[in-house]
Amino acid sequence: MDEMISAADANREFSRLLREVRDGNSFVVTSHGRPVARVVPATEPGQTARAAKQLLLDRLRRQVPADTGHWSREELYDD
Repeated sequence: MDEMISAADANREFSRLLREVRDGNSFVVTSHGRPVARVVPATEPGQTARAAKQLLLDRLRRQVPADTGHWSREELYDD
């Protein structure tokens, strides 16, 4: 869960904030009680894309193939 921190406190404690983010914590920075930013750990380049690809492949492996019957090439490309 994200920890709330005021912009003023985030400014004063920026080094500590970065250490905690490096350790996996995340923060919501507020200004006058309203959320204005999230500080989260950075991902390695390409890590998000690899994770998304893996989720898609896992889903496709679990998916049951649809039985659509047989068709000819002409039927497939018929206008």
